[in-house]
Amino acid sequence: WPCYRVSMAPSEVAILCGAFFVVAALYTTVGHAGASGYLATMALVGLAPEVMRPTALTLNILVAALTVYRFRRARFFHWSGLWPFLLGSVPFAAAGGIQSLSRGAYYAAMGVVLLLAAMYLVWRAIGLRTTMQEGVVRVRRIPAVFMGCVIGFISGLIGVGGGIFLSPTLLALNWAAPKTTAGISAPFILVNSAVALVAGSLTVQTLPPELPLLGAGALAGAFLGTWLGLDRLSQKGLLMTLAIVMSLAGAKLVLTA
Repeated sequence: WPCYRVSMAPSEVAILCGAFFVVAALYTTVGHAGASGYLATMALVGLAPEVMRPTALTLNILVAALTVYRFRRARFFHWSGLWPFLLGSVPFAAAGGIQSLSRGAYYAAMGVVLLLAAMYLVWRAIGLRTTMQEGVVRVRRIPAVFMGCVIGFISGLIGVGGGIFLSPTLLALNWAAPKTTAGISAPFILVNSAVALVAGSLTVQTLPPELPLLGAGALAGAFLGTWLGLDRLSQKGLLMTLAIVMSLAGAKLVLTA
């Protein structure tokens, strides 16, 4: 496993831009912003945690903002299903964001998150069934607050927005249908990513000078992904492919942490 670094070669920047385009396009079809995919890609090219976490969060903010706008316009946003999770997650996302893990611990924790994200993508790809109607939200407030605390802390610690944990929760508990879940997850990701990024500024972290190029690639993918997601494009093969990539990155990080 190579030595982790903070700089990128021009060829790596080009690879990341293309990869981030694909990741954002895939994730935004289900209302996510793609942080776990960005982390997986950056892990595979050998970037250090002090670059990976703030970069993933910054891209998450850009992509989630666009996703919120698109899904809100399509009337899939529901404040009643969002605020209980945010009430618990915001302070704990800040608490997680100010933590500074050792590189080994960070890679191990991130590897576990990537493996969980891959499992979630497979779950979505094989054909999730729900009895909920779109537009209906049945979130139980008190349990949602406590769930938000856990999701927020893990999200801030690793550098993800929490959608990979919130969406399965909403769907598994039958609290919302898929598109309504996406409309709740997107603003949740946006808020938690912003909180974790600000809190993380108190620790050692570095944003790469190539960030505008990386952000442009991710935003372009988000435009495509939100359009496809709202038009009900089949995602099965693409999600399975991404899940395989994330599984490989996650497994390698766990085994070499």
